[in-house]
Amino acid sequence: MSAPERIPPRSVTAADPAAAVLLAEGELTVRGRIHEASNAALYCTVTHEGREAACVYKPVAGERPLWDFPDGTLAGREVAAHAVSEATGWGLVPPTVLRDGPYGEGMCQLWIETAPGAELLALVDGEEPEPGWKAIGFAEVGEGRTALLVHADDERLRRLAVLDAVINNADRKGGHLLPTAEGLLYGIDHGVTFNTENKLRTLLWGWAGEPLTAEALDVLEGLGTALTDTGPLTTALTPLLTRAEIDATRARVENLLATGTHPQPGGDWPAIPWPPV
Repeated sequence: MSAPERIPPRSVTAADPAAAVLLAEGELTVRGRIHEASNAALYCTVTHEGREAACVYKPVAGERPLWDFPDGTLAGREVAAHAVSEATGWGLVPPTVLRDGPYGEGMCQLWIETAPGAELLALVDGEEPEPGWKAIGFAEVGEGRTALLVHADDERLRRLAVLDAVINNADRKGGHLLPTAEGLLYGIDHGVTFNTENKLRTLLWGWAGEPLTAEALDVLEGLGTALTDTGPLTTALTPLLTRAEIDATRARVENLLATGTHPQPGGDWPAIPWPPV
């Protein structure tokens, strides 16, 4: 299949309540394949009642088996990540639904146009980051040379770091960060999330061990309430995750509230995804 062709700007935004209906009920037309994706990811248009948008459709049939996640569950985890994001009120994950499509059931997510030149990650010389940046770690850049990998000291990234800790994101790479011209930031590719074992792998370690913000603590309190046995978030996640995975999510929220700090890398799992972009 040919590379994706550009289509006109979508008629809905991620904040538009009509986006979910458009994604769930609209007619999907495949325009091309996103070749960089590890699983089948199709660039599509979706139309419904005179409205059109660009979207990504990931059919369950195109998911590669993973040793640590049950087969056929990645699409549901992407939808679950959106549900948790919505419960935070931060809107960090584009509208995402589970639906039938040309290649069977799959995840359908609104396409996000990114702003060119938005600097969120960088490789720099020196032992310490410059003001406005947070250190991730050192990386080999060839010919025996190393450089310091840093990310922006950005409130939007810090919120995303909290979300990733809640959903246990095992693959937060730089290419999964989508800043927009409107100053918003979205995170994508949440198929490897919600494992019951600690698998947090991310580039957003700059705040590791630092106190959570007052805003983050308030959000986590709200998530804890929403994740009670009869809470609305538990209800939303029940068709998408196992009971054990929902319980583990609740436990992660409780642990973040108990410690009051951003998590630190553990020793049982690689802390940084590879490749990092």
